[in-house]
Order: sequence, then C-alpha cells, then structure tokens
Amino acid sequence: MKKTIVLLLATAASLGVLSAGGPKLDLSWRNPAAPGGPFKYILVLALNGKAEGRAEFEDELVAAINGPGQTAVQSYEFVPRPDGVPLDKKDLKEQIRDNKFDAVIAARLVKRVDRETYVPGTVYTPFPYYGTFYGYYAAVAPVVYTPGYMETEKEAQVEVNFYSTGKPEGELVWTGTTNTFDAKAPMKAIHNLVKVVSKELEDQKIITPKPE
Repeated sequence: MKKTIVLLLATAASLGVLSAGGPKLDLSWRNPAAPGGPFKYILVLALNGKAEGRAEFEDELVAAINGPGQTAVQSYEFVPRPDGVPLDKKDLKEQIRDNKFDAVIAARLVKRVDRETYVPGTVYTPFPYYGTFYGYYAAVAPVVYTPGYMETEKEAQVEVNFYSTGKPEGELVWTGTTNTFDAKAPMKAIHNLVKVVSKELEDQKIITPKPE
C-alpha cells in the first residue's frame, strides 16, 4: 500500500486566527498534472509558530484525516523541535524517505498575500519554487524561522500546500491560501481552520472522506 506524508507546515499559536465569518479559502488550486489521491498515510507538520500551537494544529488535522485505510501522523513524533528551531532539511528528507511517505502538505502562517490575486476563470500558477517540496522548504525556511516571526501580529493568513513524494524532490498537488483572520483566539481558530482544510482536501479527492 502506498503511504502518504501530509506535511503541514502550518503556524502555531498564531495559526489560530479568526475573522467574524471564520477561516475560509480565498485561493484553492489543484495541479492538473500532479498524481491524484486519495493518499493513505499522512504526516502533518506545522512549520512556524509556538510549539504548543503547532502541536494543536497537527493533533487536530490528524484527528480529522484519520480513518479506514488512511492514517495521519504528527510531525513532532518524528522531528520534535522547540520554538524557533528550524528543521534540518537533510534530516527531514531522511525521515520522509525512511518512513516511505508519499505525500506532503506544507502550511505556514503568512503576514500578507504576496502573490498574484486569484481571479476565477483563470489558471493560477504558484511561484516557481512551489513546484517541489524541498525547493519550497529551502525558500521559506529562512523566513518562517526568523526569531519572533509573526509573534506580535493580530491578523494573519495561512498557506497550505500538499505535495506528493513520488518524485525525489516532491511534486505540488494542491495549494490553498486563507482569508485574513484575527489571531487572538488560537485554539478556536485552529479548530475551524482544520475543518476548512480537511473538507477542501476531501472535495479535491486528495484524501478519503470519513464514513458518515
């Protein structure tokens, strides 16, 4: 059975931001050339933010994804790290290879939308470095691991990327960016954000919906 790693490079305490209407996806783009799902074995990794917030996000997403024939795993079981400590790219790659994970979801907290605005009816192309997981990680790691990054922000957005690991460098399957939401109630926002992300992954047939 093929295994999956859903690597969720998310934010931590800051990840829990909530607007009046709650978190929603302002952008959702599925790569038509990428392999389809559903994926079976999933590792969830939150990239930036405080350790307790990352753990909460990973725990909630794992609980939302786990089901018959589909397993999710928190990244902290493989690569524990305290606040502000970056993951070593070599170690991360070895974990993915040795555990035979075949997909990656990467999510991170972003201060503002730096990319082109998504316009319905047009084809959205992410930045070139988004195309592979390790290219993406190498590009964003110096930013997300800057000491104090986003710690004082009251509003933020979350970016989530899902990568297949079928190719050595990983291949982008799906990317999504949320609306801006208030960062004052982290745990409630994380809970609502996880519902939005997991539902979209189900709708995109990347993961298998849980039985009713």
